Amino acid sequence: MNDTHIRPIAGELSIAPKQVAAVAKLIDEGATVPFISRYRKEATGSLDEVAVAAIRDRLTELAELDKRREAILASLEERDLLSDELKQAVIGARDKAQLEDIYLPHRPKRRTRASMARERGLEPLANTLFAQRGVNPTAEARQYVNPDKDVPDVPAALAGARDIIAENVSETPAARKAMRTLFMKRGRFASHMVKGKEEEGATYRDWFDWDEPVGKIPGHRALAMFRGEREGMLKLSLRPPEDEALGLMHRSALHGNGLDAREVGAALDDCYKRLLGPSIENELRAEVKKLADTEAIRVFGANLRELLLAPPLGQKRVLALDPGFRTGAKLTVLDAQGALKEYATIFPVGSQKQMNESATTLRTLCKRHDVEAIAIGNGTAGRETEAFVRDLDLGIPAVLVNESGASIYSASEVARKEFPDLDLTVRGSVSIGRRLTDPLAELVKIDPKSIGVGQYQHDVDQAALKTGLDNVVESCVNSVGVDLNTASAELLAYISGLGLVLAGNVVAHRDENGPFSTRKQLLKVKRLGPKAFEQAAGFLRVRGKDPLDASAVHPERYGLVKQMAKDAGCTVADLIADPAARDRVYVEKHVSDKVGLPTLKDIMTELAKPGRDPRAGFSAFSFTEGINDIKDLQLGMKLPGIVTNVTNFGAFVDLGVHRDGLVHISQLADKFIRDPSEVVAAGREVEVTVIGVDEKRGRINLSMKKNPVVG
Repeated sequence: MNDTHIRPIAGELSIAPKQVAAVAKLIDEGATVPFISRYRKEATGSLDEVAVAAIRDRLTELAELDKRREAILASLEERDLLSDELKQAVIGARDKAQLEDIYLPHRPKRRTRASMARERGLEPLANTLFAQRGVNPTAEARQYVNPDKDVPDVPAALAGARDIIAENVSETPAARKAMRTLFMKRGRFASHMVKGKEEEGATYRDWFDWDEPVGKIPGHRALAMFRGEREGMLKLSLRPPEDEALGLMHRSALHGNGLDAREVGAALDDCYKRLLGPSIENELRAEVKKLADTEAIRVFGANLRELLLAPPLGQKRVLALDPGFRTGAKLTVLDAQGALKEYATIFPVGSQKQMNESATTLRTLCKRHDVEAIAIGNGTAGRETEAFVRDLDLGIPAVLVNESGASIYSASEVARKEFPDLDLTVRGSVSIGRRLTDPLAELVKIDPKSIGVGQYQHDVDQAALKTGLDNVVESCVNSVGVDLNTASAELLAYISGLGLVLAGNVVAHRDENGPFSTRKQLLKVKRLGPKAFEQAAGFLRVRGKDPLDASAVHPERYGLVKQMAKDAGCTVADLIADPAARDRVYVEKHVSDKVGLPTLKDIMTELAKPGRDPRAGFSAFSFTEGINDIKDLQLGMKLPGIVTNVTNFGAFVDLGVHRDGLVHISQLADKFIRDPSEVVAAGREVEVTVIGVDEKRGRINLSMKKNPVVG
């Protein structure tokens, strides 16, 4: 931990330095974000998960900056360039741009026009001209004419001197900082069509002639245009008006009015157009891309969180159907623990004979396995299969389930290990059934990018996307908690302190020795030591001898809870079961140096509802009957729908017609909103009005306003 980073981070996040220091120390000791935010509130001043993650991420960024700083110092020292002044400048740099600006003049270079001019002995001429004392450039340049040094005449000498001036100015930290500020404030994000790409680039026609301030461009638009440029359809420019940039250059470096100043002016123009302008534009592009990536990852993460924390049906016996027209529907029956009991193929959309046979099969299997719910994938033939099942009047709830990514799971190594002898389509049906009973436990088996709730996920930094989404999954898994005796290795891997290797060891130990009866038995798992136990135990549930093992109370506080029970004159079980017993606990009495009120209040809340699932209660959703295709939609229809994806520009809603409709941000509410997430979230049920249908292009425009304009 670098103590010099504590105060800057505290200032950036508007929190106390001691809170940052506490988080930094815990992270250095191997603590995770979920553990710190849940079980170390006294140390951090009750910082939530968002704040703890922000500190962690900023510490990582600054550690990378320090690593770069050390590399630069080593490089300068190795080449005998490290003066005391330069060393202090490098050490004092507060961000990457400032650090790189300081290093730029001293960076090992490839041969440039300026370096070749220096080799020809023209640096003194460049210095004389740049001083702008009113000398005659021609007369000065004659002194440097030397054919043997490849300086055949005066124009060649002056050209070389201008190259040196241009490079020197472009590498001046003050000039770079001033130009960077101008680009940020006055830069224009301009886009034009590449000649001859009118038809091929039709997707990008909205940006064939586009211009707006760099500082105001929404991230999703920037990513779309960057993609268009990458595909060779658009030509982009991120620069301020050229006269303003050249004016800044001249004001900062021109202070004479003689012929030598004219040479300097020409060098400054060349500096901007050839060196400084392109360099700062590349920086700005990277910054715009980074901001756009960050926003896209945030949106993706928010959608993913909603999907992962969707209400679970719970441990029920489920019959799952993965629908299809030509190949039929793959049917699987799962027991209450999600184990596969039977599978078959039926044809609910086919000939009358096939449909009759399918009905018989469904009724037989539902009765044989005492099925409590039917899960139906919402892909191809989903609505038709749902209608078929409902017409059978089985007296069992039938629920359409989002099947995005089910095919990815089917072909994955995880699925092959679970069901090595089953067809991909059968595995997909199993996944659909399990998604109904516990979306979180099933979706963690799939790469989050494959779930289909992102925005431009293929355009953003893939490493940053993976980190961001993994953080979301970790947060969701630990906030819900995991049953130690039923969880898959994939689910356990996201538990604080475990990871894939230890999760695999936990499952192997469970397979060899039977179910865990206490949390403490985790310490018998191969390579799972006290530190991993400390980080993981509070998020794992064991329904066994000790009632606290099934709660979110951490084992390190069991002694405290037993003392509470003793003070209340009862057992721990009584404390959990009897509100009157909890009322007899004088919480403040138990405050100590290690345990403060935040933790004590968390414990009392947990004792009231031990191991409670924070997710909302399950309720079945139904689309409007008879609306199965885009052709069935009419303007002005009010329909129920499920939000499938939220973006910066609006929300996509599933109406059950195999095409999601778009509620533009301007149609999300009767009031102005800046962010769609203010009113909608992925997985939420909404009522929308159809305000536009383009059947040919497969586009549906929707509104959530009370009285929208239709058509």
